Parts: sequence; C-alpha cells; structure tokens
Amino acid sequence: MGVPEGIEIEFYRRASLAALDRRVESVRVQPADFARNASASAIADVIEQHRFVAARRRGKLLLLDTAGATLGIRFGMTGRLIVDGHAVIDKLEYSSGRNDEAWDRLVIRFADGGFLAVRDQRRLGNVELNPDEDALGPDVFDVSGAQLGVILSASSRPLKARLMDQSRLAGLGNLLTDEILWRSSLDPERPADSLDTAERRRLLHHLRRTLAQLTSRGGSHTGDLQDQRHDGGRCPRDGAELMRSTVGGRTTYSCSEHQRARD
Repeated sequence: MGVPEGIEIEFYRRASLAALDRRVESVRVQPADFARNASASAIADVIEQHRFVAARRRGKLLLLDTAGATLGIRFGMTGRLIVDGHAVIDKLEYSSGRNDEAWDRLVIRFADGGFLAVRDQRRLGNVELNPDEDALGPDVFDVSGAQLGVILSASSRPLKARLMDQSRLAGLGNLLTDEILWRSSLDPERPADSLDTAERRRLLHHLRRTLAQLTSRGGSHTGDLQDQRHDGGRCPRDGAELMRSTVGGRTTYSCSEHQRARD
C-alpha cells in the first residue's frame, strides 16, 4: 500500500471506532519526542482513566475525543494503526515488511485487556494533545467547488504543491495528487491560479471521483497510474512516456502529452 494519505487515515478512523467507550488504563509514548506539544506524562495524565467518545479525521490527522480532551495522531510515511493486535493496513510502501512491536510509538491499553497502538518504523509521525484543527484546510472529502476555487486562485505556486499544502486542503498526498491531476489532464507544474472555470470544475470532478473509487479499491496506491510510476513508465491513457519531475519537493509523474501545460 502507499503512504498514509486521507484514504488510509479514513480506514484508521473506521477501525478506531472499536476503541470507543472503553476505559483507558494506560498511555505510553516512546520515544518522548514522539509527543509533539505536550510531554508524554502530560498526555497520559489527561487521557488515562477516561473513555474515547468519538473517532474523527481531518485530512491526514486522526482525532480521538474524550469528554474533555482530544488526542491527535499523525502517521507520517510509515505509521500503521494496530487495534487489539490487528494491523488495519498490513504494509506501507516505504516501511519495512517486519511487524516489530519495538516500533510502537504510542500504546493505549484499555481496562478490558485490548490496546490501540501506532507502529511507526521511521518515527515520522507524532501524537498531539488538543491539536489546532483550524491550522488545516478543509478536508479533501468535503471540499466544495467554491472552497477549491479560493484555494487555487489565491496562489501562483505549482498546482500540485498547492493541492498538497495541508494548511490549504487537508488529506492529499503524493500518490493521490498525481492520480487526480493525471485524470484531470492538468500539468502539476502549472500555477494554481492559472486554471480557468472549466478546468477547476474538471479538477473537482476527478478529485471526488478518484477519492471515491480508490477508497472502494482499498487505498491511495490503487490508482490507474500507479503501475507506471517508474523510469520509462508509459501513460495508461495514451501510451506516451511519463515525465518524472520534482514538484513541491515530491517526486512527480505526469503524461508528456495530455498533461502538457498551455502555451
């Protein structure tokens, strides 16, 4: 599977429903710097002996609410959620195939003997107490056409970079963004504010369709472009050679024909 993007975190959210209404007996965070805005002991003090009452998601952020506090979990590139001993996702693209409990960075044990853990080989995720949800843009699953128009028109940054800016639009990662732009026939390097009304509508259509389709398929790694994301790859639509570039610091694949920028 690909890296955790909005789709994968939605799978984690659904699995986290099994943690609701179970008394938390203990919370362990290791190493200490996996806790972002509060110490490991402070997080334990707030969460222990309470129950989670809701499991939410905003973009790539999983949110577990108690009656008085919220635990926010980010999974980075290699974080997997384990619920009662079962991995929600078996393997991620940039993570080892090993299933090593030594990589458990957050472990929440319930009074009934079960547990919820974040297994993160590379420690690229973190856990946060009462995260600032307003620092994130609208969730990609819910963004409206008007919201998307504002997001794009307010920046001349490359289109892909703008779409992946979590403070503007929360939930898109590298694989989903490349897939959506490939389906939309849009150059990832075009200035975001250069899209006309028809192009913005086309982008929104394919964004919604791609999210729905790849969620039903099982993950962000199930796109039509995925098998050709390599040197010498060919466009599944027209057979043209795919271009590899770096946009917004991320390796990007796009079609040299139907995604070419306008003159």
